[in-house]
Amino acid sequence: MTTDAYRMLPGASPSEKLKGLGIAPGKKVDLRELYAAAGTYGIVVYLFFDEQLARTTSLELVIHQFRDVPEFERPYVRVEEFLRFVQENDPTFHQVMQAHPITLEVITVAEIAANPAIPALVYINALMPYLDELHL
Repeated sequence: MTTDAYRMLPGASPSEKLKGLGIAPGKKVDLRELYAAAGTYGIVVYLFFDEQLARTTSLELVIHQFRDVPEFERPYVRVEEFLRFVQENDPTFHQVMQAHPITLEVITVAEIAANPAIPALVYINALMPYLDELHL
């Protein structure tokens, strides 16, 4: 659920609100910035490992398609879970990210409003770089 900080951002749509933070489709954004935005603004950030899926399939359909697949076998993951997993497996990852930031391409900034009685889910889909593109 979005926070008061999100509601205070100028703009009427998620795209307008997040554009002022430098988060817009086509932009390259540091992984840490996406993580911070998720926490500060109460938005959900999905990291995709499959470019075609990220670019051509709606988030609702992706979630539905992979609902029975274990979390870490899916072609996407929430930013919080990704960082938790990586840091548990490599305690130096935080220092590595300081020295070698990981930038992701923002694919989608949108919202899902399935029920008018429930606030819309604001989300970002971002594409993880291929392993050979990382400079670690």
